[in-house]
Amino acid sequence: MRRLTRTVAAAALATALALVAGCSSGSDKSDEAKGANGAALEKVTYLTSFGNFGRDSYAWVAKEKGFFSDAGFDVEIKPGQGTGTVIQTVVGGQADFGPIDLTGGILQLGNGQAKDFVAVAAIQQRTMAAIVSVEGKNIATPKDLEGKKLADTPSSVVRNLFPTYARLAGIDASKVTWVNGEAQTLMGTLASGSVDGIGQFVVGQPTVEAVTKKKPVVLPYSNVMQDLYGNVLITSTKIAKEKPEMVKRFTAALLKGLEYALANPQEAADILKKNVDATNPAAAAAELQLMAAYVRSSNSGTALGTLDSGRVAKSIALLQGAGALKQNLTPDQIIDFNLAPKA
Repeated sequence: MRRLTRTVAAAALATALALVAGCSSGSDKSDEAKGANGAALEKVTYLTSFGNFGRDSYAWVAKEKGFFSDAGFDVEIKPGQGTGTVIQTVVGGQADFGPIDLTGGILQLGNGQAKDFVAVAAIQQRTMAAIVSVEGKNIATPKDLEGKKLADTPSSVVRNLFPTYARLAGIDASKVTWVNGEAQTLMGTLASGSVDGIGQFVVGQPTVEAVTKKKPVVLPYSNVMQDLYGNVLITSTKIAKEKPEMVKRFTAALLKGLEYALANPQEAADILKKNVDATNPAAAAAELQLMAAYVRSSNSGTALGTLDSGRVAKSIALLQGAGALKQNLTPDQIIDFNLAPKA
């Protein structure tokens, strides 16, 4: 009988401890969902531009350093799969924000493939789109891409802008074969030798070299299209219209993460490694160092995130002149200049 009593008492104690632990855990969770002033954090889903590489580490930095929580946000970061997919996910309501290549967004909007999204800040002042190969593939100039096989995600701006790039660079696009790939595995595909090149950003060179063990060969689109912006932060027109102040707060916090990451590339790479185990910290830091030159320009001054209506109009005119747009567009159809940072 005494043994039974002890058993029941032990079970009761265990149950009580479990309840206390559960309450404590719930309390901790509640604390984590509050900002510096004790207010509840607003949940936000953010997509990276293209997988989880060093060039996108600034979002993880903004989260890790408390920039998001200080601005009132509890942010979940998910890997994006390129411009088209990021637009679809944001417009569909499965994400609130994400970076896309502005030129890719113009192509999507101007050809009726997407709508109901707006850009609210620039991430890069110049396009980083490029075809990347490696030594030994007999690719040194754009013309050398003829007869070659390239891989990229179907929604990538590199792939969707390629016909325009080919026209301006003197390439017969019909002689280039494209195959589908995934953001995180493209470099491995190139390393395997099954393709001759991949759609990539110029800052991907260090990671390409680390994965392929070969020296990269880079053909930047900016060599023939100088006025194009790089990535811009987008949200849905619904959120932009209904929550303009929330958009401004989020943008400011993200750009704070971008500025910190560029100033501290190794720390940013280590933060990315902490959150994405497959990260190569050395390559991630090198990507950020290369990206710094693209984030500011003579037009943007010292401010991050600015967008110039005249430059966007030139980008639209370039694409129209190349026959890449079916519809006429104006800059304010794709950018909310009231929400964008001012120079």
